[in-house]
Amino acid sequence: MNTPAHLIFGLTAFGRSGRPGVTGAALAGGLIPDLSLYILAGTHLLVLGTEPRVVFGELYFSQAWQSIFQVDNSFILWGIGLALALMAKAPWAVALTGAALLHLTLDFGFHHDDGRAHFWPVTNWIFQSPFSYWDNRHYGGILGPAEVVAALICAVFLWRRFKGWAMRGLIVLLALTEAVPGIVFGIMFA
Repeated sequence: MNTPAHLIFGLTAFGRSGRPGVTGAALAGGLIPDLSLYILAGTHLLVLGTEPRVVFGELYFSQAWQSIFQVDNSFILWGIGLALALMAKAPWAVALTGAALLHLTLDFGFHHDDGRAHFWPVTNWIFQSPFSYWDNRHYGGILGPAEVVAALICAVFLWRRFKGWAMRGLIVLLALTEAVPGIVFGIMFA
């Protein structure tokens, strides 16, 4: 799924009004599983000038990149983190690990041929979901718009939950970042 949707869903599930530490942790948990991809791809695209076709067609699937992704996308590691957070009764850590596990669960179900080894270090197996949030050959034309609608519905709930203008500004930014590309591409390729 798209990262802004992960942030919105993690914030909806684990963010708490009046609890900035918990809310910040929920946002971080929604982001961390994708952070290595942004760092690696951003370095190649913006600093090294690598062609997008090489970054997303070759490097993404390379053993080097996949060995990084298997760590930050591991149900096992995040699950251990959640267990420790619950034992410590640390709400911020529960929000962090819970939002990350929500991120992984959604990715697990909606990545066909671009998934990750979610059960590392037990196995390097990668599940190929019959569904994809972006690939039209695997219902992306239905699931992509459904993701946007679900994220926008959550953004409305978040708007009502958070009264501060900084949080409301962030909610609007996330909603626009999630919705606008789909609308623009839908118009361009209709």
